[in-house]
Amino acid sequence: MDKIAILVPCYNESQTIRKVIKDFKKVLPEAVIYVYDNNSSDDTAYIAQEAGAVVRCEYYQGKGNVVRRMFREINAECYVLVDGDDTYPVECAVDMVDKVLNKHVDMVVGDRLSSTYAQENKRLFHNFGNNLVKKSINLLFKSSINDIMTGYRAFSYEFVKTFPVLSKGFEIETEMTIHAVDKKMYVDNTIIEYRDRPEGSESKLNTYSDGFKVLMTIFRLFRSYRPMAFFSILSGILVVIAAILFIPVLVEYIHTGLVLKFPTLIVSGFAFIAAIQSMFGGLILDNIMQKNRQDFEFKLQQVSYQKKVRGENRQVY
Repeated sequence: MDKIAILVPCYNESQTIRKVIKDFKKVLPEAVIYVYDNNSSDDTAYIAQEAGAVVRCEYYQGKGNVVRRMFREINAECYVLVDGDDTYPVECAVDMVDKVLNKHVDMVVGDRLSSTYAQENKRLFHNFGNNLVKKSINLLFKSSINDIMTGYRAFSYEFVKTFPVLSKGFEIETEMTIHAVDKKMYVDNTIIEYRDRPEGSESKLNTYSDGFKVLMTIFRLFRSYRPMAFFSILSGILVVIAAILFIPVLVEYIHTGLVLKFPTLIVSGFAFIAAIQSMFGGLILDNIMQKNRQDFEFKLQQVSYQKKVRGENRQVY
């Protein structure tokens, strides 16, 4: 079991990966650096191995798939996840690691938005998208995380081994954040000085398609993690629709004693029945989620025990 593992998912980062590895070796010489190559068409894997990293491959395309493989294969007391594009300052990793190892933080978020991201980032709509995602998650999940989409994070062993990776691509950061908030894990922020990619290095993030996937991920996870809130909102919308359809029928009946718009009345009735079903569906799913949270706490105890055993074995060897 490693004490500190630096995890670097890479896809065509030959221009910057050598510098990233060398910088981390200077700042955290005791760390083991893992570079996972995700079907690069350039010399990323060769350069990373030459620079002294442990190089492995993930052939299933997408950052989420790479992170799933990393979390499954690597055991460490502290994990630092960082992109291989040299946009994040490695010296901040020292503070992030300290928070995980000595202050028992489960996830440390490298906060770009509170520093230089707005000035350094040159990609249109990225600032708007980051702020939209941050405000949406903080509102829906009652959290106070400053940067949801950052690729620079540190994790505890407990977080990594209890985090079910479902996303395939860049939605992974959103999924990590919501998992930590929902499971009441200790989350902290470290402000970092972001710098844009060097000339010639291209971002793999598509502003529109990946942005849409992130928003759909928020919608999906809100439905899964907060079913009572989600289905209460849906039920309220259906009640409003039912009322809008029913009121004209009721007014007509009061004035004439007749119901002439039977189709409208029937649709109104179905909408109201759907609202009741949604409310009860939310109640049932909320009870299931409560049971899942109880099971998670038990699993967390098991993972903590595994960490203790692995740590003792590492010290022996």
